[in-house]
Amino acid sequence: MSVTPRKPITNAELFALRWDRGRRDLIGPFTRLYPGHDAAALLDRTRDLLDRHWRKRPADLRRLDLERDLNPDWFLSQKMAAYVFYIDKLAGRLANVPANIPYMQDLGITYAHMMPCLMPRPGPSDGGYAVMDYTRINPALGTMAEFQQVNLQLRAAGISPCIDMVLNHTAKEHDWAQRARAGDPFYQAFYRMYDDDTLPKQFEETLVEIFPEQAPGNFTYYPDMGKWVWTTFNEYQWDLNWENPEVFLAILDTILFLANKGVEVFRLDAVAFMWKRMGTGCQNLPEVHDILQALTQATRIAAPAVIHKAEAIVGPADLVPYLGTGSHAGRESQLAYHNNLMVQYWSSLAAGDTRLMTHVMKTHFPQSVRRASFAPYIRCHDDIGWAITPEDTAHVAHLDAVAHRNFLADFYNGSFPGSFARGADFQSNPDTGDRRTNGTLASLCGLETATTPQEVDHAVARIRLGHALIASYGGIPLIYMGDEVGMLNDHSYLDDPTRADDGRWMQRPVMDWNRRDDPAAARILSDLKHILATRRATPQLAGDVPTRVLDAGDPALFCYQRLGDDRTVTCVANFTAHPHSVAPSTLSLVSPVMDLLTQTLFAADITLPPCGILWLTPA
Repeated sequence: MSVTPRKPITNAELFALRWDRGRRDLIGPFTRLYPGHDAAALLDRTRDLLDRHWRKRPADLRRLDLERDLNPDWFLSQKMAAYVFYIDKLAGRLANVPANIPYMQDLGITYAHMMPCLMPRPGPSDGGYAVMDYTRINPALGTMAEFQQVNLQLRAAGISPCIDMVLNHTAKEHDWAQRARAGDPFYQAFYRMYDDDTLPKQFEETLVEIFPEQAPGNFTYYPDMGKWVWTTFNEYQWDLNWENPEVFLAILDTILFLANKGVEVFRLDAVAFMWKRMGTGCQNLPEVHDILQALTQATRIAAPAVIHKAEAIVGPADLVPYLGTGSHAGRESQLAYHNNLMVQYWSSLAAGDTRLMTHVMKTHFPQSVRRASFAPYIRCHDDIGWAITPEDTAHVAHLDAVAHRNFLADFYNGSFPGSFARGADFQSNPDTGDRRTNGTLASLCGLETATTPQEVDHAVARIRLGHALIASYGGIPLIYMGDEVGMLNDHSYLDDPTRADDGRWMQRPVMDWNRRDDPAAARILSDLKHILATRRATPQLAGDVPTRVLDAGDPALFCYQRLGDDRTVTCVANFTAHPHSVAPSTLSLVSPVMDLLTQTLFAADITLPPCGILWLTPA
């Protein structure tokens, strides 16, 4: 009996298969998020939306979809490393970005995060996070056609393009907000609006202020509408109402539009704030994780090449769920910022004591998560919030949470006696005593204050330690533009009226290409290239390899192991300004051992230089 060979699968059949795979991961979130709505009808509308964008998806991106369907863990490779930059500060305009691709490749970059580039509102825009039009590029940077071409060239060079997608709010000038302001009830339901201040006052009782200095409170009254609008961040940023399924569909529509322009990674901004409930802080509520699962799994149907990164700058207990836990395991965001690793790095560096770091990283974080990983970083475009809790400091003798937060703020603004750092306080809140910190990596590490060769050496060592930490701890290390050449704080923002009230611009300088001629900068750049090259050659540093934190019983050292199937890489970091030795047995090692970074063989005790870090394997 002869059998007629089946024809190759069509695009329509491929979509149907992906819909069947993904539909089951949408039903639960839809049912929980929108109990008063017809879940079947919402699924039908979602399918139609996905199908429409799939039909428009360019052929080269469909090929990438297939590649990543076959290798869904592509982003967990040890070859991944990210470069984060403002387009204007790196290249002036979008059209000039491709000229910088060889520089990124030489650095070892495979992921390019172009900071807010969608069309912002005119005037103050929270650094571009008050988006007026998600379907247009900021005209000061270029056009959507240029954006698509840049993404094509990045992809051809093996670099995945990433942009910001703001989920919690839009600019008040956005078309949805303008229609709402004009009285359209359909679009008024896109936002959280109140006819009087009764409910806003009740909500305020348990809310925190994000920008207490420049935007106190969480609600704004608009006399022309006669309504109060929820404005968590700034008056000009209106919080979306995610209890309305129309918001979900509209945002998904936008994500898929941009995915078809070549975006491979979406940094989902301010996700912790998306859901509101009376009597809570309106952060990290369970519904947020349903929204993220639904967005991630829906995107995976129509654009499987795309992944999502959750920007949730929250405490340790709330952070891990953004990578998917419980019923969301393997279904939520593929990446999340590891802000706790950042905080503990700076804390240990200032104190010369890693006990708090060891406790936090060992207690609060699993060794691995399913098909997801953190994105570790040492500093970013935003401030450093000192997420130090009493529950954690209780485990370290004589350490008080409030006192330690104050110490860190003073140390990094440079006022603490003997501090090497030069940063600045940000958003000081006199009611809570909370202060956050601004500054570039190099200035916070002491390069700005260094006047002797020894002080320069120490500053460069602190930077090397930070870069080697994020390159080896697990996930995709994020390198912020200028850090690779030790750029210092930039105070020129004070001369710009649209930026002068936001101190975060001090760590967002224009790229100084001549900086590479500075001897210290050349060392920093060379160190980073070597670290990333060693990382690429070490499969045990991939994002899906478990990370186990060790307690070496020595407050000078932070130790962790990358538990590869074939061998273990043991990383040990000295957070003091003095050389430090440790016996191999303390790290569960048997001599001799080899440091992968320096190729140094240790036959007996292991000696680390000041602020030194080693990646050790059996020799």
